[in-house]
Amino acid sequence: MSAGTRRELEAAAIALLASVAIGSALMLIAGKAPGHVWLAMITRTLGDPYALGQVLYKATGLALTGLAVAVALDAGLFNIGAEGQVTAGVLACAVVGGALPAGTPAILAIPLCLIAAAAAGGAVGATIGVLRVARGAHEVITSMMLNAIIAGLALWIGNEVLFQGGTTTGGMIAPGARLPRLGFGGSSVNASLLLAVVAVAAMWWLRARTTWGQAWRAVGQEPEAARSVGISVGRVRILVMTGSGALAGLAAANFVMGHKHAFEEGLGRGTGLLGIAAALLGRMHPIGVAVAALVLGFLSSGGLAVADLVPKELTEMLLGVVVLAVAAAGPWVRRREAVAIR
Repeated sequence: MSAGTRRELEAAAIALLASVAIGSALMLIAGKAPGHVWLAMITRTLGDPYALGQVLYKATGLALTGLAVAVALDAGLFNIGAEGQVTAGVLACAVVGGALPAGTPAILAIPLCLIAAAAAGGAVGATIGVLRVARGAHEVITSMMLNAIIAGLALWIGNEVLFQGGTTTGGMIAPGARLPRLGFGGSSVNASLLLAVVAVAAMWWLRARTTWGQAWRAVGQEPEAARSVGISVGRVRILVMTGSGALAGLAAANFVMGHKHAFEEGLGRGTGLLGIAAALLGRMHPIGVAVAALVLGFLSSGGLAVADLVPKELTEMLLGVVVLAVAAAGPWVRRREAVAIR
């Protein structure tokens, strides 16, 4: 194991332990025994097919948005626009799926909807990348602004065109565009889980085994050195942000094609922001992101499983605690290493 890998694993472990400790302290404040609550969360979630399925459902979207954030971070960019990219993907996926004739076969309908979702998210990501490269606009600022613009635009399109019968839900997508559920006690987990697994494997291969993966990581680590060996830093940043947005847009498959089968106001909301936590906790490694998505999915779904013991808001706070713990653990491990070397 390389020193870098060991450092990243250590930071993730410290962050998780710190989160558990803080969560236990909050449970004590709520008047509950932490050991009893944690054990109940584990047994009730893993022992109930429905609860386990909900963990996988939430982890599917988080894995895709976590990968989106991670690939951008690898290239030295902070994509906090995954929230807007998910919304764009949900809207495009639902519009294309709803426009298809009812008899469209799945072999055609599913790829068309996936392409629409990825293209919409990728277009948002490309916009952020172009503004960074061409105008020097920081991607954090442009991402924040685009999140708000896309949310408002999606609501306006919904009100003007999509919403039916006085609701905030649009028409159903074609039957052929719907992804099958995977069982698990009637939970929402669906075949898009396989898409997330493929995306994790593909990103691991690109990152570790290809020249292109080495190029975007070189740009993230030493842009001037990368430029000196002939790498077009601007081109890499635009392409990486486009790919990042496309990954986030693909999360629409989980929400539209596998669950609601229609556009709905707020569908997928929060997944892009929580994907930042998945990327940071997973230390930007695709496998780590997948594990982090499962952990965050477990905390989110497990909070419902123990709602009779502690307030659901407490477990929602834990998700924020994880982000803060990860942000603090990485620099602390690096400083400790530097002190040890000296």
